[in-house]
Amino acid sequence: MTDAQQRAAAKAFAKNWKDRGYEKGDSQIFWVELLTMVFGVTEISQFISFEDQVHLDHTSFIDGYIEKTHVMIEQKSINKSLTAAIRQSDGSMLTPFEQAKRYSSELPYSKRPRWIVTSNFQSFYIYDMEKPGGDPEIIQLENLEKEYYRLQFLVDEGNTNLQREMEVSIAAGEIVGLLYDALAKQYADPTTERAMKSLNILCVRMVFCLYAEDAGIFGQHGMFHDYLEEFDARKMRKAMIELFQILDTKPEDRDPYLKDDNPQLAVFPYVNGGLFANEDIEIPPFTDEIRNLLLEKASADFDWSEISPTIFGAVFESTLNPETRRSGGMHYTSIENIHKVIDPLFLDDLKNELKEIQQITVQRTKDKKLRDFQTKLANLRWLDPASGSGNFLTETYISIRRLENEVIKELQRGQITFGFDESSPIHVSIDQFYGIEINDFAVTVAKTALWIAESQMMKETEDIVHMNLDFLPLTTNAFIVEGNALKLDWESIVPKMQLSYIMGNPPFVGTKNMNTEQKKDAKLVLSDWKNYGTLDYVSCWYKKAADFINNTLIHCAYVSTNSICQGEQVANLWEPLFKAGVKIDFAHRTFQWDSEASLKAHVHCVIVGFSQVGGNVKKIFSDGRMTLAKNINPYLVDADNVFIVSRKTPISDVPKMYIGCEMKDDGNYVMTEDEKNIFLQNEPQAEKYIHPYMMGKDFIARKSRYCLWLKDILPSELKKYPKIMERVKNVREFRLSCPSPDTNHYADKPTFPVRLRYYSEDRINPALALPKVSSQNRRYIPMEVIDADVIAGSKLFLIPDISLYHFGVLTSNVHMAWMRTVCGRLKSDYSYASNVVYNTFPWPEPTAQQRQKIEQTAQAILDARALYPDSSLADLYDELTMPPELRKAHRQNDMAVMQAYGFTKGSEAYKSEAACVAELMQRYQKLCEEQK
Repeated sequence: MTDAQQRAAAKAFAKNWKDRGYEKGDSQIFWVELLTMVFGVTEISQFISFEDQVHLDHTSFIDGYIEKTHVMIEQKSINKSLTAAIRQSDGSMLTPFEQAKRYSSELPYSKRPRWIVTSNFQSFYIYDMEKPGGDPEIIQLENLEKEYYRLQFLVDEGNTNLQREMEVSIAAGEIVGLLYDALAKQYADPTTERAMKSLNILCVRMVFCLYAEDAGIFGQHGMFHDYLEEFDARKMRKAMIELFQILDTKPEDRDPYLKDDNPQLAVFPYVNGGLFANEDIEIPPFTDEIRNLLLEKASADFDWSEISPTIFGAVFESTLNPETRRSGGMHYTSIENIHKVIDPLFLDDLKNELKEIQQITVQRTKDKKLRDFQTKLANLRWLDPASGSGNFLTETYISIRRLENEVIKELQRGQITFGFDESSPIHVSIDQFYGIEINDFAVTVAKTALWIAESQMMKETEDIVHMNLDFLPLTTNAFIVEGNALKLDWESIVPKMQLSYIMGNPPFVGTKNMNTEQKKDAKLVLSDWKNYGTLDYVSCWYKKAADFINNTLIHCAYVSTNSICQGEQVANLWEPLFKAGVKIDFAHRTFQWDSEASLKAHVHCVIVGFSQVGGNVKKIFSDGRMTLAKNINPYLVDADNVFIVSRKTPISDVPKMYIGCEMKDDGNYVMTEDEKNIFLQNEPQAEKYIHPYMMGKDFIARKSRYCLWLKDILPSELKKYPKIMERVKNVREFRLSCPSPDTNHYADKPTFPVRLRYYSEDRINPALALPKVSSQNRRYIPMEVIDADVIAGSKLFLIPDISLYHFGVLTSNVHMAWMRTVCGRLKSDYSYASNVVYNTFPWPEPTAQQRQKIEQTAQAILDARALYPDSSLADLYDELTMPPELRKAHRQNDMAVMQAYGFTKGSEAYKSEAACVAELMQRYQKLCEEQK
């Protein structure tokens, strides 16, 4: 079935089952229709079983079980809650999920479910039993048309196998790490470049041999183990060298008497591909520890044929890269996240194309279309210009080969005799894959991972065509080049008129964290752009790709940190890209980037798919949902291409926002309460110069620190306080020692903050404060009025002369939606900026009645907070602990503000957050034009 057909079927299914469903009478019909209509299951009676008996203290029945994908179904009637406990026949109180888990515990291990689905006909609660404590994924029947793909695990056993592959691959990486450490100790100096390179190559070769003996590539299972077992530790080094030489020697070039002298060595095949080429590598002497590790833990006790080359390539590289091992880095990409890139870039379309061909009923026409499709697959070309260990290339190769295997299966039609004219049915080759990688070892790992993937896919093809295919000697090789992708001419690696796709995960390096070499790269690539110094390192790959794809049909997609679609970087990156003809085809909005590592990198990313030709259908993915878009702008919103440009003053007629002062005091002026008390014991007369002091965290916690505020102190007065004088002297010395000339300048004014900003004038009235950084988990940025005697630090913004109306609009969901879209981020947290968020925000033009309503709802928010005087803003605005009175007040305020914008119909909001932002961007554009 095509995507369009599945959507239509899901829509019809949801309409048919809306507002109905009785557990006893409708359950089986419901699931049969879902699986056959929406997911195309044909032999339904063999696919799902109903009412299987399970024996507890009594006999019970499992509502539904899909053995192929290990899915257990617990169905309830439409009026039943899926989270409330229900009395069971034995008197116990269990939720539907707990009921299913009880059934599961009584099944044989081989039949226990990977997935438990509870449903009441209108909702599906999906529990992944690999994460037994995790929250369920929830799909509403009414959203099935858009979200049917989230139920793909019902029919796709690949979802079930992935966790096993991941566990095996990570375990393999741990074994390699043990071997690496043990071998490293044997080098005279393991820190030399030659020793490190030799050790890496040695580990790659051993892993290939371990995989080859388990996967049957060498012929007899266990050949590598059996050959080395004949030697004690002292002789194993020489035996390994001789084996590598044989693996790199064609049979006709070998010693004709080798079979007589060493029959165990003679049976090893010729590998080719350069993996065992006689490089000048140093192999150290082996020890009993290394011998035991290699023969027992690595060979006899572990099956390498089950590894995922996509995952293992990355694990392998991270394991053997001393720098990432020291830092605990291991920043590599999960298979799920790779598919967030490759599925919308090309794989979804190819799958749909094959589904359409499979539905052709005229066999001759169908066969021709299948062969044409296979030829198309074989003519595609991919480039990853930051390929690392090759995980994007490897997963793409596996995905394309699996499509080809479906074609072969269709053409074979179960025949025992091979129905192809060619000697091999396989047309797709790793020759179609190109990469650029700066690390020489990663290049070797990537090539090896692709060879392992090629072997695994060939085995799947053999199972289809019922014949053996020759894997060795290696006849194909991926074109993965060692070098700096930002200095190389990509055309020298792959002619652009032959290339189909560019994809990858370029380095996550922020503009402030670039080293000297990376800054040189950025200057080389971006120097003809304005303000390129504000851009993250990944921007270089966007520019290189944009130049390369000019006047081509190439489509691209990169994973990037979300900063390239937020804050000041947006205009500096995307305006020149759009001028160069780039169009955004699809996008994943901000999500947490998961690796397969046990210590995961907390990086928040976006995925941007782009081309010059533009996609037929534009898609935006967010929070597990996909929406179609007319246009995707650089903020990844369905709206016109607007650039929110930093401003010094508000675009609307509202009070000015200031940032607090920057102390640069090295801890001499700012104090905790205990430090303040100790200070005043020694100099009690100084109390008049001590003020409450707040940074963002203090403000959210509603806990002040304190500071010495000496801006207006007279020199004669200052000399009366020796303890203050001592601190002033320390501040002066600290500022003189700072590398920043700007800070040095303020050494001449040690009693002043480095930047007075808000306090350049005397302030006597309270001001509205809001933190510069706030957690993304809060629906609203906390803000409240602080007294004039409180000194705000550089992590607080202040707005003087503010009214209830202004407070109501700023704390509304409309302003929050604008903020979430255009502000920068600190990790995943919102990083508010007055010049980009507040000064660009288009305020409403309310009627007097609407303004009065907002003032009332704003006051209601303050009244609701006042009910909880002992709670911090962090407590009040935590989604789990937010009081119901405050939540209600905010919702009423949101509605009042949306009414002022015209975003409501009657008493209901009719615009989604994305639609609100799109409208705000239009208003921003209009205001900019009016003020030209």
